[in-house]
Amino acid sequence: MQNPIGIFDSGVGGTSIWKEIRKILPLEDTIYLADSKNAPYGSKSEEEILQLSIKNTEYLLEKKCKLIVVACNTATTNAIDELRAKYEVPFIGIEPAIKPAALRTKTKKVGVLATKGTLTSNLFYNTSKIFAEGIQVFEQEGTGLVELIEAGKVNSEETKKLLVRYIDPMLQNGIDSLVLGCTHYPYLIPVLKKILSTDISIIDSGEAVARQTKAVLDKQGQLASENKTPKHIFYSNTDITVLQSMVKEPNIQVAHLDF
Repeated sequence: MQNPIGIFDSGVGGTSIWKEIRKILPLEDTIYLADSKNAPYGSKSEEEILQLSIKNTEYLLEKKCKLIVVACNTATTNAIDELRAKYEVPFIGIEPAIKPAALRTKTKKVGVLATKGTLTSNLFYNTSKIFAEGIQVFEQEGTGLVELIEAGKVNSEETKKLLVRYIDPMLQNGIDSLVLGCTHYPYLIPVLKKILSTDISIIDSGEAVARQTKAVLDKQGQLASENKTPKHIFYSNTDITVLQSMVKEPNIQVAHLDF
């Protein structure tokens, strides 16, 4: 029996990462933990984020996960170094895709929509310093967006108005790339496409994270080898309705967890 890949996020947003992992690693079992009760992480202190990340990790380790994907930009930027030092299991983190945006931009102007916890982190600062030299980076906190997505209001007028308010200043500054610095935000892409012109690239980290997950498992000889139907279990510590709506596939179990 193959051990599963563990994935955790502050809520349902990390399912955008799960879907990319599912595409590139179709034989792997997965366990997903949505800590929606504590969402959003982006407004919490670094110590709070670390303690929540430790709690999530230890639950997934109890489930015998062979690798853990920290499917949350805020948890990655604030806690992954400590997690790697504390546990032997490999960790895959998420960070805003500054590098591909910097390589792609023609106007040398890039927008980043992310949580406060990500934008104020050392990892974000260092990544921007390394990869965005000579690039103007326009940062915007996506305050309120995670809560709307967690409430199942992705396509609401409230969400669209908030996005317009956040995106308009970036457009006025001439960005040609928008980095989504939160794993919840890919669910906003259909709405964003109605706001942005077609020549503005929307960039997120999902595919790169899936490729890195595969590479690490391959290097360690832990890729699933059995030609079987994989099992996918999703846990949430709040109402599971929104989570269920985002992972409508066969062989998926969604359950409430008192956590």
